[in-house]
Amino acid sequence: MLIVHLIDALDAEILLTLDRDPHATVLSLSRSLGVARNTVHARLRRLLADGSLAPFSQRVRTEALGLPLIAFISISISQSSSEEAVAALRTIPEIIEMHATTGDADLLAKVAARNPADLHRVTNAMLAIAGVVRTSTAMSLVEVMPARTLPLLEAAAGRPGETRT
Repeated sequence: MLIVHLIDALDAEILLTLDRDPHATVLSLSRSLGVARNTVHARLRRLLADGSLAPFSQRVRTEALGLPLIAFISISISQSSSEEAVAALRTIPEIIEMHATTGDADLLAKVAARNPADLHRVTNAMLAIAGVVRTSTAMSLVEVMPARTLPLLEAAAGRPGETRT
């Protein structure tokens, strides 16, 4: 997805305030930030419309869905059928993230599963897809740092070094 708008300091302040209080209203945001309500509303609408903000569904932890095991699977695909293979891989619901990569493999998939046996089932489903040549799996033992953008937002807001844990 191509973002057409870069987040500026005011956008970052709005998002940092929402991070602290997800239930804040546009009116309370405008008061706490000292900007017009219409400005806050327009900025939030633009951030949603241009893809700068991920959907709420991406905040759901896989553990809450009964899928506590996370694995990273490197996937080698046949270049002649790469588009079809990627399209078929996208239909596997347990693949929660996928990136085209450089190196030995073509894709890196983040997968959520119930347990090792379920991960084996998902891996076999991947291998059954035409164009998937091989996979290599690394299971996560423990998440030592979740995905984060807070330090980046603080820097964009002109507040580097304020990172909370």
